[in-house]
Amino acid sequence: MPRLSSTHATSPFIWCAGIICAIISVAVIIGGIVIFAGYMVIHPRVPIISVQHAHLDLLKYDVAGVMQTQLTIVIRAENDNGKAPALFDKTSFKLSYEGKIIAYLKQDEFEVPKENSVLFHYVVQSSPIPLSSSSMVEAIEYAIKQDVIVFELKGGSKARWGVGPVGSVKFECNLNCDLRFRPSDHNYIPSRCSSAHKH
Repeated sequence: MPRLSSTHATSPFIWCAGIICAIISVAVIIGGIVIFAGYMVIHPRVPIISVQHAHLDLLKYDVAGVMQTQLTIVIRAENDNGKAPALFDKTSFKLSYEGKIIAYLKQDEFEVPKENSVLFHYVVQSSPIPLSSSSMVEAIEYAIKQDVIVFELKGGSKARWGVGPVGSVKFECNLNCDLRFRPSDHNYIPSRCSSAHKH
């Protein structure tokens, strides 16, 4: 008896799908190589967000346990890359005292030119803040006695560089630091507050 063949011809649809997938895979690989090569040519330093300066403009505290404050905070966005401008987006910071949020500091999308920096001045004025717990009252009384009051600043920005016409390199620039002031003269006590990695 003649043998029945079990071989079936491959559908043209499957051939087309395979060819399309192969083309997409090659395009992705080539795109990745181009972006990596562009990154190596630029060989950039990571953009930096930092506190340039600050000042305690106002600090009021009464026996009823209500605090009112105003601060000036100067944020610096720095781009040390000499071959591409940096674009910063979704820039937002949260200022708080003893876990109680005082204000949000936000900035629209902006660009920092090559090997340059941009300063942003924020004047943060709080409405009267009731110190709802005994620990918060004790904290500010201790701060005034020690002549050091501490505010917390958390947040950051998303930065990126364009790498040729095909892609971009993205970075997270985050801050999480304490801002210390002397209530007696309202001056800022300088300390490291930067998104740069510690060395």
